[in-house]
Amino acid sequence: MSFTIIQLLKKQSAASLRVFSRRNTLQHLSCRQFNKQSCINPGDGLTNEQKLIFETAKDFATNEMEPKMKLWDEEEIFPRDVLQNAAQLGFGAIYCKEDYGGTGLGRLDASIIFEALSTGCVSTTAYISIHNVCAWMIDTFGTKELREKHLPSLASMERFASYCLTEPGSGSDAASISTSAVRKGDKYILNGSKAFISGGGESDMYLVMCRTGDSGPKGISCVLVENGSPGLSFGAKEKKVGWNSQPTRAVIFEDCEVPVSNLIGKEGQGFNIAMDGLNGGRINIASCSLGAAHRSIELARDHVLVRKQFNRTLDSFQNVQFKLAEMATSLIASRLVVRHAAEALQNGAANKVTLCSSAKLFATESCSKICSDSLQLFGGYGYLKDYPVQQFWRDVRVHEILEGTNEMMRLLISRNLLST
Repeated sequence: MSFTIIQLLKKQSAASLRVFSRRNTLQHLSCRQFNKQSCINPGDGLTNEQKLIFETAKDFATNEMEPKMKLWDEEEIFPRDVLQNAAQLGFGAIYCKEDYGGTGLGRLDASIIFEALSTGCVSTTAYISIHNVCAWMIDTFGTKELREKHLPSLASMERFASYCLTEPGSGSDAASISTSAVRKGDKYILNGSKAFISGGGESDMYLVMCRTGDSGPKGISCVLVENGSPGLSFGAKEKKVGWNSQPTRAVIFEDCEVPVSNLIGKEGQGFNIAMDGLNGGRINIASCSLGAAHRSIELARDHVLVRKQFNRTLDSFQNVQFKLAEMATSLIASRLVVRHAAEALQNGAANKVTLCSSAKLFATESCSKICSDSLQLFGGYGYLKDYPVQQFWRDVRVHEILEGTNEMMRLLISRNLLST
């Protein structure tokens, strides 16, 4: 059975939606989300099927995520039930193969989904995107046994996965990681720690980049460590500016025993696997920024249409009109560069790394500014937690840091340009 699209039932709650064939869907349903020809219409350039995918994710975001976004942020709730409802729509393993429960969609489809979901909650969507990166790494590089064992539960989000690369002493210099994995018989013994791990302590498995060989990238391997493994523990939950619906903790290995059969790919292949995962992660996180920016523009637009100063609504002032025009143009440009990079990654283009880096750099910085400008248009109200625009602003700020800092994106882009 294909898990590539779901039935839209107007009178049925999003939580009870079920997956069914995309061909039947397209014969009966219209994409009402795209009837209005707004200049920031996310459906521009998409096929009818992609528009339907976006609408499905957007409906879920509106019904299941946005009403709870504020609560999840304030009380730091990890919404397992909502994540698993999202998985019922096929969002747990979006670009994994279908033989073990993956949805079988492409990178542009995934970008569309993450953009739509982020209009409801950036933090929760970002965790889904990381989970998807891990599922894809197992699907692409794991053995048949690992794929068979783990992918069905990852696709259903019965179990969650975290990506573990960064260490306390190794951030942008990823090839310098020191967490070690020494082989003893049929086990690896891991020692070291990972920092800033999304889902730390809550996820059920951790894809850990560790050193099995000499210094440098060729000495790094990728090992799957299941929660509950002997010698695995976690630090205290970090107190963060944003991304509060997902926990962040250090992941600690003290003579942690892991079966050799949990090796992803081959020994010495881990750095390349990690970088391949990050290419997709950069598209995913840029897509999350798009959703936040789009929703922030909508909120700002609605505000200036009713807010009055000097006996006039704010939308009648030219400086407000010009600011909205700049925000809209920036969003359109960001969306184009992200979707272009997603297609390049899907097609294995020779310049895919540079395009993913460019998309991440441009979209995360542009969309962060859009959220900031939206907050500014709200004035003092925008700085109150009663108004969601401040949460979008807080949640997207970290996108310029993770999945490779934007300084590293500039390095990768310039390196490509100067070497060709």
